[in-house]
Amino acid sequence: MWIDAQFWPFLVAITLLSITPGVDTLLVIRNTARGGVRDGVLTSLAICCGLFVHAAVSALGISLILLQSAWAYGVLKLAGAIYLVWLGAQALLAARRGQGLPVAGVSAERRVLPAWKPLREGLLSNVLNPKTVVFYMAFLPQFIAPGDPALAKSLFLAGVHFVIANLWQIGVALMVGGAGRWLASPLFARWLNGLTGSVLILFGIRLALERQPG
Repeated sequence: MWIDAQFWPFLVAITLLSITPGVDTLLVIRNTARGGVRDGVLTSLAICCGLFVHAAVSALGISLILLQSAWAYGVLKLAGAIYLVWLGAQALLAARRGQGLPVAGVSAERRVLPAWKPLREGLLSNVLNPKTVVFYMAFLPQFIAPGDPALAKSLFLAGVHFVIANLWQIGVALMVGGAGRWLASPLFARWLNGLTGSVLILFGIRLALERQPG
């Protein structure tokens, strides 16, 4: 139930989505540049805690969706595929622009802030992000079989996302804290965006063409 045939495609997709530069990564970079590695780590932990909120909300709809017709399942699958292709296209456009990640403030004087500030910023950034809501509602059901307990499986997948996203974002915080100029390189940003964008588009096409199980 927990690690089935659909788990590995989920792991690949969620890893690519986690390392794709976006709002979460930029917030970790900003807070690390502002307050040091501690603030970056706290921001990452708070961001990823928000994933469990989205998973729980998504599970409320998953149980109903899985009981609907093949048509409803197909619409949901297509929505997830379109969203992945859209994310991939955005990454490829960013690669074409060749812009580095904004870490210009790394060398600036850092301020010591109370721990609750980066925690609050990280949690609200994730929970209030409509893109994360859409992702969990449209994409997560693809990896939950009709016989699985929707809430438990959703929280399990969110836990996997939590671990992977934290590994990436805390790694970013450490790099910004020690070698921010490397992340600011347009070449690095172009390579990362180009790779993740291409794979996300391919994965979205694969999802759209995949037959409904059963």
